[in-house]
Amino acid sequence: MKLTGLQKRHLRGLAHALKPCVTVGAAGVTPAVLQELSIALAHHELLKVRLRVGDRETRDAAVAALARESGALVLGRTGHVAIMYRRNEEQPRIALPADGNDPA
Repeated sequence: MKLTGLQKRHLRGLAHALKPCVTVGAAGVTPAVLQELSIALAHHELLKVRLRVGDRETRDAAVAALARESGALVLGRTGHVAIMYRRNEEQPRIALPADGNDPA
């Protein structure tokens, strides 16, 4: 899925008020975490994930693994929180703005 810069900004703006609903603990990215992430993405489409794992490189690797395994896009990461988006093709909940010839 490819999003324009305008769409990414829109989604990040929507995510600003959200609280993290999935937490990756010290055990890292486990099958249980991936299952909960998949369920949450199917229901919400846009969510925040809190990462309670090691240093910056470990968090980067965990976010990359979550995105790869879930098929979600990472819209941004600040400290221990990542914003993820995966469109629900059957019942979309978030209307994305149309591409306004955004160069990004």
